[in-house]
Amino acid sequence: MKNPTFKTDEDRWQAVLARDLRADNQFVFAVQTTGIFCRPSCRARHALRKNVRFYPDAQHAVLAGFRPCKRCMPDKRDPQEQKLAKIEQACRLLEQEPTLTLEVLAQQIGISPFHFHRLFKSVTGMTPKAWQQAAREQRLRHALAQGDNITEAVLAAGFPDSSSYYRKADVALGMTAKQYRKGDVAVRYAVSGCSLGRCLVGESERGICAILLGDDDATLTEELLTLFPKAEQEPLEGAFAQRIRQVIASIDGRAVPLTLPLDIRGTAFQQQVWQALRTIPCGETASYQQVAQAIGKPAAVRAVAGACAANKLAIVIPCHRVVRNDGALSGYRWGTARKALLLTREAKSREG
Repeated sequence: MKNPTFKTDEDRWQAVLARDLRADNQFVFAVQTTGIFCRPSCRARHALRKNVRFYPDAQHAVLAGFRPCKRCMPDKRDPQEQKLAKIEQACRLLEQEPTLTLEVLAQQIGISPFHFHRLFKSVTGMTPKAWQQAAREQRLRHALAQGDNITEAVLAAGFPDSSSYYRKADVALGMTAKQYRKGDVAVRYAVSGCSLGRCLVGESERGICAILLGDDDATLTEELLTLFPKAEQEPLEGAFAQRIRQVIASIDGRAVPLTLPLDIRGTAFQQQVWQALRTIPCGETASYQQVAQAIGKPAAVRAVAGACAANKLAIVIPCHRVVRNDGALSGYRWGTARKALLLTREAKSREG
């Protein structure tokens, strides 16, 4: 449903009475008896209609001699945008400074630790500590993939000591840091053509662990090696080749279900999102907001988008079926052109 336009003063007054958030940024109202102007959604006590005047924006209200309400701050950015900006700033700080405490971080953002913690979780779906942990794990993966010494990589990533990391290593990497560094967990892969370009399929002893799409083999291989540093390419022969063909057949036509075991590696939150994605029927889409609601974290829209971007099993975990609220495609790890092609193909398949 489209937002109303509030063209008449009567429309605007009804929006003020309803404290309609949709009217914010479309106009402000001023009260002659107090000399103050507010957002339509302001929670302050309502004035009498005869004392209310409407203006297109804060600048016009100021020129008319009114001053902004200190409660709803109509001359400032939208409160929700201000909150999101603070959380984005906090996320960047957590990613850049691995040893920040909650108290120091809240002080830098300008919010009390209690309110900051609650706001951060409502926006991201994660606590600041969990976000910091995820950032540490990402730095560690990068350092280990570059061949850094394990202990030095752990400390440089921001873990207070090596033992605190090793307690969470299997969850973070799906293997120990030593295995990740040395490539002890066997991953073999092959690259083949498919209807979407080139496709790299990786397999561990647990099952299919990577399905990556791209335009050239070198880029796909480089991407896989950041996930599994010691992965080795295997010739397309025997039972291995047969499994690769099964994956390609499943990608080329959703009428062919993939029955091979999967090795899905990710955080608990990512796995929760990925499981929700697998319930979206072929030929349909869902918004990031709808996915967030489906997992019981309606405010974690940005975190859901991050989990979609971290998906390593293209098509099988259908992150391409997640779109923006307005139906726009948004981003896709393997290109929006492929996303559009997939959605068009699936829609036609359902119609047929």
